[in-house]
Amino acid sequence: FNATEDDTLYVIGDPGWITGQSYLIAAPLVQGMTTVIAEGSPLFPHAGRFSSIIERYKVTSSHMVPTQFSRLLALPAAVRAQHDLSSLAHVVHSAAPCPIPVKQQMLAWWGDVIFEYYAASEGGGTMVGPAEWRERPGTVGRPWATADIKIFDDDGEPLPPKEVGTVYIKMAQSFEYHDDADKTRRAWRGDGYFTVGDAGYLDEAGYLFLCDRKADMIISGGVNIYPAEIDEVLLRHPAVGDVATIGVPDDEWGESVLAVVEPAEGV
Repeated sequence: FNATEDDTLYVIGDPGWITGQSYLIAAPLVQGMTTVIAEGSPLFPHAGRFSSIIERYKVTSSHMVPTQFSRLLALPAAVRAQHDLSSLAHVVHSAAPCPIPVKQQMLAWWGDVIFEYYAASEGGGTMVGPAEWRERPGTVGRPWATADIKIFDDDGEPLPPKEVGTVYIKMAQSFEYHDDADKTRRAWRGDGYFTVGDAGYLDEAGYLFLCDRKADMIISGGVNIYPAEIDEVLLRHPAVGDVATIGVPDDEWGESVLAVVEPAEGV
């Protein structure tokens, strides 16, 4: 986004916690943006304060994660309606899969100001705007101009659209893991593509859909189960505030599914 000195960025909590200080602090300051840094936890347990800061400083931009969306949506409707959030123009989110119902509710509340990207510290990635996302709920977008995305199976063969495999990214720059040559070797294919271990697929138009981190996948009775998909369904229930689904050892099935649920406030 082409920020100007008329824009104001809201950094929620520790700037080192979300994607790094260069993105959240250095770049906006170089472009002349006002930067408002909140105190306390980046997950703001006092979510009601968020809206008052947006209104007070006429914030135009912020970077968030889905858990922050969920905590804002958990506020009573009367509290959410107290403040004017019309200054918001670009709210960018990443770092974790965003459940479809959560993003749909946020778009209904804030309008078409929410953008999503997929990347990692190693590099990236994709971007999707609100209009594109409405057409393809759940996508994290298409590759940036400087990146390419491909999906490969466990044998290293490219997969056709809609087939789930390992997500690989190609960019101009390279990287290596500090003091870990073996991990570096496993990340790279040798043709310029690397992976951080995410599973997903591309649709026919080249939009990327993520299933989960492969290391988090649960294998139960020979079936691959992605915890993020279970989380998404459970989060639709009004009594669920947050949830994390994990696999636990099972003598019969190898692994079984366990959802650790945080009840919604008042439940």
